[in-house]
Amino acid sequence: MTGHMSPRERALRTLSAPYSLGLRLREAGVAPEVICDYLDVELDNLDAFYRLADAKLAAAESRIAVPKSAKTPLSDRTNR
Repeated sequence: MTGHMSPRERALRTLSAPYSLGLRLREAGVAPEVICDYLDVELDNLDAFYRLADAKLAAAESRIAVPKSAKTPLSDRTNR
């Protein structure tokens, strides 16, 4: 089933539920106050929450973007 998903969707699915939900709600245009209620996060902390969620998503996307076959084993890299 993952073959039909975008890399972003696959990356979102690797995140823990609060980060994935928070990013999806923000993207859908849900009001920050409502998002805070869903996530049990104070409004003053929502920006920090999103910085962390965005960083986790970027890391997940970069892992997905590199096919496993393109990764070179460490032994191959050190013998060149």
